[in-house]
Order: sequence, then structure tokens, then C-alpha cells
Amino acid sequence: MDAILALEDGKIFRGRSFGADVERCGEVVFNTSMTGYQEIITDPSYKGQIVAMTYPLIGNYGIVKEDNESGRPFLEGLAVTEYSKIASNWRSEKILQDYLRENKVAAIEGIDTRELTLHIRQAGAMKAVLSTIDLDEKSLVKKARDSEGLIGKDLVREVTGKREIFFEGGKSKYKVVLLDCGAKSNIVRELIKNGCRVISVPAGTPAEEILSEEPDGVLLSNGPGDPAAVKYVINTTAGLIGRVPIFGICLGHQMLGLALGGRTYKLKFGHHGANQPVKDLKTGKVSITVQNHGFCVDMGSLNKKDIEMTHINLNDNTLEGMRHKKLPVFSVQFHPEAAPGPHDAVYLFAEFTGMMENWRAKKKRH
Repeated sequence: MDAILALEDGKIFRGRSFGADVERCGEVVFNTSMTGYQEIITDPSYKGQIVAMTYPLIGNYGIVKEDNESGRPFLEGLAVTEYSKIASNWRSEKILQDYLRENKVAAIEGIDTRELTLHIRQAGAMKAVLSTIDLDEKSLVKKARDSEGLIGKDLVREVTGKREIFFEGGKSKYKVVLLDCGAKSNIVRELIKNGCRVISVPAGTPAEEILSEEPDGVLLSNGPGDPAAVKYVINTTAGLIGRVPIFGICLGHQMLGLALGGRTYKLKFGHHGANQPVKDLKTGKVSITVQNHGFCVDMGSLNKKDIEMTHINLNDNTLEGMRHKKLPVFSVQFHPEAAPGPHDAVYLFAEFTGMMENWRAKKKRH
């Protein structure tokens, strides 16, 4: 079946469908990960986006339910150079094509994703339509132009979950409230590994309700879209600062920046992939990190007396981490839970538990 990916600037990519027979609008971005397509497909942070994979062969190890980062796919569409119809993996439960069709995800193969990636790098991420239904190029370009962009759009309400409690057998040392703005499952797994009992609550949960759980700490999760549009979470975050240890990841980092009085801005084409170099400014160590974001905190907008920059991206020198100098608050723009990707930054979960331990000891002294 034929498929077309049409960009708002008039650029057209014709290929073959290997997903559902549907039409989807979204912001087209590229991801440079060589593996982990399943985790990418099921990452709620990709809500509202059509993802082009730069690695040329996708689908060759199939789909394994255990590796999902959420209950279902959230991205609007997938674009690849070549889709593998054969899944060579003893763990595989089904092929990628079947999974995409079951979940009504649009997908196109047979296009030059190198050309698409170079175009996005030069022109920037932009609105697009991926369709197997309407194959009229002019019509699709108009639909792309007329579609709703990500700036100012609250996508968190579309991905946040219900209240859930996660823990392993035995007594957990720390109680953590996870403010679910589209949290990946591996965040919960890493918290549990570090001795935490996790209470996941919907993004709309107010600060006082979170504090009524008497948590040792709060984790602000990743999620999709424009952080400035999620004002209710920013207000909740502001109400938590100084009252409980806070760790922000990705969108959580951005919302924390806004709650601290800073600004965010949209990057030209964002950071999407598992090979982003980040430097720890305290130790000088460089970690290869997993990232998926189109917005960034403007470090210049934050009060330097209270906030210090802890990490920078070595590709473009954008802010990748910050810490409050007086309060138990820190955050990173990248994904320390690393699913998929390298585990260089997983130590940050231990830093969070250390912060909670210190906070607990301080409360006892007073």
C-alpha cells in the first residue's frame, strides 16, 4: 500500500505503508538511536510526533511486551528506510508491523531518512501528515500547514495515568510520589531498584494532595509537548519546592525551571536519540545519554544566586541539568533511566535517594 509523508513546507516523501491504514498529523522529528524502536514507540513523550529513525533497518528483533515503556504506542507515526518483515530474536512475541496495525499507528518505509534528517536539521522540526488514505500531495501539504503545532499545546492530559502504587517484596526504604506527566516504566523500575516505594499520581494532582502522602521525595516525570502549556503542573511544582526533595527528568526538568521563575524555548530540531554527550560540570565526566525533547530551559533566565548549572550538552552547549544551591532540588534534561540506551547516568537515582536520606536526617534534628 502506498503512503506519503508531507511536510508543511511542501517537501514530499513517497513510500510504502507498513502500519495501519490511517492518516495522522504531527511534528516530524528524527531519532538517532540504533536500537530501541519499541521503547521509542511506547514512550509517551512522543505524543504528537512523527518519528523518523536514522538507523536504516527497523523491526529486525520484533516486539516484546516486557520491553514496553507504557501500555501502548503514543507517537503519531513512524518513518524508516527499510522495515524488516523477519524478527530474529528468541524473545520476540510478534512482528513490528502487526503491533503497529493493532494499535492504529501510521508507518512508512522506503523513504530516504538521511534526506529527511538533513532537511529537518536545516529547516527545523515542522508539522507534517503521514497518510495512506489521501495521496494528493497538495491536499496533504495544506493539511500539514493547517494542523495544530506543539507550541502552547497541553499534551500531558492525553498521556497521564491513574493513581498506582509500585513496590517489590520486603520493606521499601523511601516513599516517592511520581507525578506522572507521561512517565516511562523504567523510571519506576529504577526507583524500585534504589529501595523506593512509588506512588504514581496523575499530572493534575495538586501539591497539598501530594504532600498528604508524606513522601520522602517527589519525582517530576518526562512527558510530551510544550512545558509552558502545562501551567497546572508548574503551579504544583512551585508548591512543592522547599517542602520535599524533588528530582525532575526531561519535561519535569523544564517544568521545574519554569516553577523557579525561568523560561523555556523551542529548539530548532530537538534532541532525540541514545547518543547525546553530556558533561557533568562538577566532575568533568562526559556521559552518553538518552534524550527526547524539543524544548529547553534558558539558563540565563534563572536566578544564579539560587540555581547552578550542573550539566551541559556538548553538541550545542544547551542546559542539561541544574541544582538549587540551598534546597533539595535537582533535575536533568536527559533520561537517566536509559530505556533504550546507555546507562551512564543511572547514578542519578542514587543521588536522589541520598538527597532524601539527608532530608530525613535534617527533619529528625529539627
